[in-house]
Amino acid sequence: MAKSAVTQIMDEDRIGGKIKSWPQRLKTFYTDVRTEMKKVTAPSLKEVQATTVVVIVTVALFGVYFWIIDTGISKGINEVFKYFRH
Repeated sequence: MAKSAVTQIMDEDRIGGKIKSWPQRLKTFYTDVRTEMKKVTAPSLKEVQATTVVVIVTVALFGVYFWIIDTGISKGINEVFKYFRH
């Protein structure tokens, strides 16, 4: 179905308006980025060390937990196989 002339003109105005406003929107975007980047701060050495310790301890605890679970499941499956083997 063909578009009416009015609809085509409105679509062109929307597209043309978006293209014409592109430089202003880009400038606004970069201004917002600069404003937000001024709020960003790097963590201190103490904060980095503390979070690193937390990550290492957490990984170790999860490692031990999954090793225990894996060992238990493995032994359970082996016992099932031994039961059905005879």
